[in-house]
Amino acid sequence: MNVLSYRSEGGVRADVFLCERTELTRSAVKRLADEGNVSVNGSPVKAGHLLRAGDVVTVAVPDPVPTSALPEDLPVDIVYEDDDIAVVNKAQGMTVHAGAGNRTGTLVNALLFRLGSLSGVGGEIRPGIVHRIDKDTSGLLVVAKNDNAHLSLSRQIAEKTAKREYLALLEGVVKEESGHISTDIGRDPHDRVKMAVLPDGTGRRAETDFFVEERFRGYTLTRFSLGTGRTHQIRVHARTMGHPVVGDKLYGSKKQRFSLDGQLLHAFRLTLTHPVTGERMTFTAPLPDYFEHVLGILRREG
Repeated sequence: MNVLSYRSEGGVRADVFLCERTELTRSAVKRLADEGNVSVNGSPVKAGHLLRAGDVVTVAVPDPVPTSALPEDLPVDIVYEDDDIAVVNKAQGMTVHAGAGNRTGTLVNALLFRLGSLSGVGGEIRPGIVHRIDKDTSGLLVVAKNDNAHLSLSRQIAEKTAKREYLALLEGVVKEESGHISTDIGRDPHDRVKMAVLPDGTGRRAETDFFVEERFRGYTLTRFSLGTGRTHQIRVHARTMGHPVVGDKLYGSKKQRFSLDGQLLHAFRLTLTHPVTGERMTFTAPLPDYFEHVLGILRREG
């Protein structure tokens, strides 16, 4: 049983508060609360309990069940590995973990084959997965090989001490040199496949900083730094800027100039504190060849 405690600033439900600070989903928090495993100031509460400033929120996470994902011998680029964590440069086109009816061909399957074991906190189909990258986005993510590492890394992401940076090629020329985007994000009420910016208080807060790296005729290479990690966050915020990610047919132009298999969005730098040694570590991954190829074309065009 892993017991986690956090101090609240108030004004939010217990389940929302815990989702912001752990890898747990709302449904998982509700289940734990119903079982008496969520408490405030030492007393069990329901998932919808409204927190006050100074409340100490505790959640007891039962020991994980064995994973049901199966190892598969698939190509995977492991940038770093030790007894507690592994850092992977995920290729575009690979799903991080299985969904309903699909338990093969994922990064989890590949890692189970290469690493042998992963933390069980993420559950049966996403063991070891602390944070995710979209299928058609490439780049770095850290995975946990044991539960203590998983909980430490999840806490770093929730408390924003882990830093995740992306490079994206955007449609159009971004005028600002840098900026900060803060919105609520949730399911698009008109298209459940998409995420969308929602009115304040109706979704989950999403924080993104952006910095222009290079401008071209009709395009901008932009660096994004995540303050939160919502589904499709950078892609939605890029669209909100009026500059969708090149190759993103879900949020951008249906007709694309370049023949691509997904969006030109790459998690190029990851900074974290090692969960055991306390060492501050930074990892980088070069842009994929297809991304560099497009940049080369734009640079030649002046």
